[in-house]
Amino acid sequence: MATLLSLTSSFDNYNYPLHCLFSRSKFPCPITFSPKLPGIRFRFSPGSKSRVFCESKTKEEQIRRCSPLLEETSLPCNGALVSDEWKVVPDIWRSSAEKFGDRVAVVDPYHDPPSTMTYKQLEQEILDFSEGLRVIGVKPEEKIALFADNSCRWLVADQGIMATGAVNVVRGSRSAVEELLHIYNHSESVGLVVDNPDFFNNLAGTFCSKATVRFIVLLWGDKSCLAGDATQGLPVFSYKEIIELGRESRAAHINSHDARKGCKYEIIDSEDIATIVYTSGTTGNPKGVMLTHKNLLHQIENLWDVVPTKAGDRFLSMLPSWHAYERACEYFIFTGGAEQVYTTVRNLKDDLKNYQPQYLISVPLVYETLYRGIQKQISTSSTIRKLIALSFLRVSLAYMELKRIYEGQYVTGNPKQPSYLVSMLDCLWARIIAVILWPLHVLAKKLVYEKIHSAIGISKAGISGGGSLPVHIDRFFEAIGVTVQNGYGLTESSPVVAARRRYCNVLGSVGHPIQHTEFEIVDSETGEVLPPGSKGIVKVRGPQVMKGYYKNPLATKQALDDDGWLDTGDIGWIAPHHSAGRSRRCGGVIVIEGRAKDTIVLSSGENVEPLEIEEAAMRSSLIQQIVVVGQDQRRLGAIIVPNKDEVLQAAQNSSIVDPDAVDLDRDKMTGLLYEELSRWTSKCSFQVGPILVVDEPFTIDSGLMTPTMKIRRDRVVAQYKEEIANLYK
Repeated sequence: MATLLSLTSSFDNYNYPLHCLFSRSKFPCPITFSPKLPGIRFRFSPGSKSRVFCESKTKEEQIRRCSPLLEETSLPCNGALVSDEWKVVPDIWRSSAEKFGDRVAVVDPYHDPPSTMTYKQLEQEILDFSEGLRVIGVKPEEKIALFADNSCRWLVADQGIMATGAVNVVRGSRSAVEELLHIYNHSESVGLVVDNPDFFNNLAGTFCSKATVRFIVLLWGDKSCLAGDATQGLPVFSYKEIIELGRESRAAHINSHDARKGCKYEIIDSEDIATIVYTSGTTGNPKGVMLTHKNLLHQIENLWDVVPTKAGDRFLSMLPSWHAYERACEYFIFTGGAEQVYTTVRNLKDDLKNYQPQYLISVPLVYETLYRGIQKQISTSSTIRKLIALSFLRVSLAYMELKRIYEGQYVTGNPKQPSYLVSMLDCLWARIIAVILWPLHVLAKKLVYEKIHSAIGISKAGISGGGSLPVHIDRFFEAIGVTVQNGYGLTESSPVVAARRRYCNVLGSVGHPIQHTEFEIVDSETGEVLPPGSKGIVKVRGPQVMKGYYKNPLATKQALDDDGWLDTGDIGWIAPHHSAGRSRRCGGVIVIEGRAKDTIVLSSGENVEPLEIEEAAMRSSLIQQIVVVGQDQRRLGAIIVPNKDEVLQAAQNSSIVDPDAVDLDRDKMTGLLYEELSRWTSKCSFQVGPILVVDEPFTIDSGLMTPTMKIRRDRVVAQYKEEIANLYK
């Protein structure tokens, strides 16, 4: 049966009523209709749905906004006036392709198909994807929602969108559908780039009725798996189709003067918005952080001091690529010729052993997981092996602490300068004891720590950020010879503002400010700038600080003052400068103690920072997760998710239950956990009173953790509001 289609093409003020006669039966291959009208063609794609894709080559002058260095060969001047200086983020790919062309840039083993790309291939893929977006109508400054998880194609899509002069609005697939809808609509996105069919089908019902979507690009998977009703009448492109469209169009623009004639070429400005990142936020609705190319380039150009990577160094990536921390680090490492391997939480343990990365960039929870895994392996060893390993660990912990003292890297907030004589005796004593312990520490490396190193790799450094690194985790990795460099930043600052260097890795701190970045500590009530050693609200200023919150001038004004200072909302202090003593090399390092909004105010008026107690409690193998509560109460309480296997084992060892018991009743579990909590937090400034034991862990899927694995304190408290109230009755 033949069908007459009457279609109107409306491209840039050209309106052509077109009539095409074709059969509804499936075509074995794509058919292109070329009516006798200037520059118009229709392409019919085979499949169960009748869909016509219309292209117009007769348009008004098309604005092509370009990345100056990346697309220098496409510019009318053929790159003659383009310098080698990076002006925008996508420019880095031209430099890297020239320097490291045939080196492997990315390895993505867990997607179908598995992918490996060299720097040359990656640059070409980005150029093709970018041009493909132009072909389907993406214009400069339009917002494109990129909702996907980390993969090599995420990177290509991210950079491809930026290279068109458009703005990508990023988020991962594990966020709630309603949150994604809010982000899409609030950002005024016009198109959707999604991870895979299953993810889109999950969104489809809500998005089709509540959002205006001009097109969909599918990064992975088959279009035939998409929900039919949701995509009816909506242009859907696979990743490969976008690449192919871009490749054809690029060839036409490079080889044809006529193709260039209808274009007006512009250069993307470094002050243009590159991306909008909606804060995952442990409290409140997410806000759209506008980051410019200049913001992100600051990170790319100034992280060398923190991570002196070399060509061929291997990094393991498992954080969401859309997260500002992972993203800035990825951009940075690719300018040095590194190889990035994408992994997952499930495959992390095996990939650390198999790929033996020089660096791991991750959040504190990952290092805590590694720590727990190592401790569990030690605790399940034979009695003699366990005794030897734990004895060596105690020696190494003591040795490294003494070493920090005589090297002057023992941070203190005391502004008073120690006397020269006391300092000299202190350092001399520390050095003598360290010399005595050194042979045992070396033996421990040989007998115990080398085996751990072979299992986890990380031969140069683990970079920790995106949350607070517990001190006991920090000290443990230092003791076994794995360098962990802690850093600090916010989405609003692109994100890194401070980080520890390998040559000055001061435990307990987040290091010195990175280049061109200023810190000040102010009084929370008066706003007065406080001297070093004084605790207050942390403010930062530098080229990496955001442009503002999208469509939220009030929030922008609250976060940024007229002088460019960003209120981080964190409590911290700057270490005072000492010319002698155990902290003589710590002057100027930043110490972060928690979020101001997390402070618990007891009914007595006392202020409690819960982080100190939570970090101490997490040293226990019996406690999987904990949230300290107690706002407006007489004493603190806690919500605890137990590590049930460890609790049962402890109960059996203490003869609370029979050795063959398979379960533990709630009262006995609560009593055991309370004793454990009291033991580990006994040295904290405040003690915890009643505790609530809950069975279900706090997860990303339940909405009780952010995508970067930080507990959403406010949501946990809200969910258990009644149970918390009962604790205090």
